[in-house]
Amino acid sequence: MKNRLLAIVFIALLIFSGCGPKAGSTPPPLRIGMVVDTGGLKDYSFNESANRGLVMAMQDLNCDVKILESRTEADYEENIRSLARSGYDLVIVVGVLFSDPLKKVAAEFPGIKFASIDGDVTDAPNVATYQFREEEGSFLAGVLAARVSKSKKIGFVGGMNIPLIEKFEAGYKAGASGSYPKIQVLTGLTESFSDPDGAREIAHQMMRQGVDVIYHAAGGSGAGVIDAVHDRGVGFYAIGVDSDQDHMATGRVLTSVIKRIDTAVYDSIKAVKEGRFKGGLTVLGIREGGISLSPMTYTKDFIVALDGRIMKRLSDVSRMIREGTIVVPDTREKLNGFKAPTEIEWR
Repeated sequence: MKNRLLAIVFIALLIFSGCGPKAGSTPPPLRIGMVVDTGGLKDYSFNESANRGLVMAMQDLNCDVKILESRTEADYEENIRSLARSGYDLVIVVGVLFSDPLKKVAAEFPGIKFASIDGDVTDAPNVATYQFREEEGSFLAGVLAARVSKSKKIGFVGGMNIPLIEKFEAGYKAGASGSYPKIQVLTGLTESFSDPDGAREIAHQMMRQGVDVIYHAAGGSGAGVIDAVHDRGVGFYAIGVDSDQDHMATGRVLTSVIKRIDTAVYDSIKAVKEGRFKGGLTVLGIREGGISLSPMTYTKDFIVALDGRIMKRLSDVSRMIREGTIVVPDTREKLNGFKAPTEIEWR
């Protein structure tokens, strides 16, 4: 009997002191998987920003990560499924083109948590989707481009003819025409987010037609726009996107429309870490700190010398968007009926 009691006490001690993490011990790291599109991590734009968010999470949130770079669109579904099958705590899918593959895989793995950056998966309980009001930052870019352009011909180069890119285009044209109603905006599409040569040729064609400022929303293809502007030299300017691309051609990139993709990636991981992950849609714009212009590190002095009012004008327009005084159109149809407040016109 005595031996039996000792055995019971010993087992109880094991239960209360030997199982689970000890006080002060480090919990196991989160296992985070991320899938990016064919532009790769070094696209200087969208995917690079997502990777920055992942690096921040590794530093702050104790994560082990695995990244799969898709070689072709045919890899999308299998890359997502591969990480889901491996039981990662969170699988992050970066890019709008992943939407259909993600819907399929998320339904197959209801116990796996997914984060979709820029996708349209908004009704799956295990998918947290982050979208942005790209049209708002593009509006600011249009205001700036219209003021800086001497020819009053500006350009827009998009990656694909999809609703996401339409938001960039509509916002840019609205900001430009709201500042100068008679400005001309030429547009072109690369039909790919990983074709810098194609984007370069479109940009050169535009500049031969008199365009002197070109905004791109083309992912990795956009590097070709910046290269083309750099080749033409003084008097020609690009506007970058997603990441701060001003350094890619110092003095030739007026500004960049920054999407805080890194913040969305980081926040999705933090939500899992803190046990508050939930499916659904989160939309980030200027008001939420998800969209902004870059600091214009290499061009601010030139821009202010051109017009000392321009920084205040951009600040005022940003405030008007935050407050809802300006509701920026996000489609070509809404652009047709858009009327900007007269106080943003340059006189």
